[in-house]
Amino acid sequence: MNRVRFLGRCTDSASGDARVVVVDDDGTARAVAAASIGELLAKPRSEAVGLLDGATEVVQPDRWLSPVDGRTEVWAAGVTYLRSRDARTEESAVPDVYTRVYRAERPELFFKSVPWKVVTDGEAIGIRDDSELNVPEPEVAVLVTAFGEILGYTICNDVSSRSIEGENPLYLPQAKVYSGSCSVHHLVRVFDNDFDPNALEIRGEIIRDGQVLWQAQASTSQLNRTFDDLVSWLYRGSDYPEGALLSTGTCLVPEMDVTLRHGDTVRIRVSELGELTNHVVEGALTASAA
Repeated sequence: MNRVRFLGRCTDSASGDARVVVVDDDGTARAVAAASIGELLAKPRSEAVGLLDGATEVVQPDRWLSPVDGRTEVWAAGVTYLRSRDARTEESAVPDVYTRVYRAERPELFFKSVPWKVVTDGEAIGIRDDSELNVPEPEVAVLVTAFGEILGYTICNDVSSRSIEGENPLYLPQAKVYSGSCSVHHLVRVFDNDFDPNALEIRGEIIRDGQVLWQAQASTSQLNRTFDDLVSWLYRGSDYPEGALLSTGTCLVPEMDVTLRHGDTVRIRVSELGELTNHVVEGALTASAA
């Protein structure tokens, strides 16, 4: 049996420097001989895992950072679950396009974020002040090497404007890509042969004024595509010298009468991966808002 390990990035309380670390299941964090996660992802998976195996220096994390840096791109997939297809159809003025992409061989893939805009646990996510309907989208994401190999799995909140996207599919970038629209759990579960990503329970909830406004749960077993297939499409016609984080689509979308508001809290739990929690800020999101 393989030991459970997580990959992350933190500031070292002793030096204050940002360090790439591997975290054992007992919580011990050890420094990896890589200056960044992007540097690690530039290597084949076997070499990256070898660096994790060789980590011995114990680090005391002071602050956890998002697990993407350097030139690692963040992408996302859409309409990969039946619930996502139904939600897109419900909101859209052009509903047929989403039914077609759900059935098609080629998936919907879109650019989501540059690393420096990604937030993590405890930080603020943003909602647009020119959108009437804003929702969290709880998702499982895969961290992929430059060679198209999945190194690990984590949690992503693909925050979205349903009203902007629903008005016209060509508005997708404005509905999906803006400050505070991408939150990723600070730890990535490293690939191992005992881990089954196809049976993960996903739970999402919105909390307002201390009360649960919305909650739902589903499973990655309902994914209409495989993780490897989605990665293979991402790497067709493009290369990622420092790897990519691909969020694989949501199976949980609130009803049309539920929208995020300033001050809400979004909590996403995924079995075997952890819990991602963020508070909501409306309007332009700056570093001070997080």
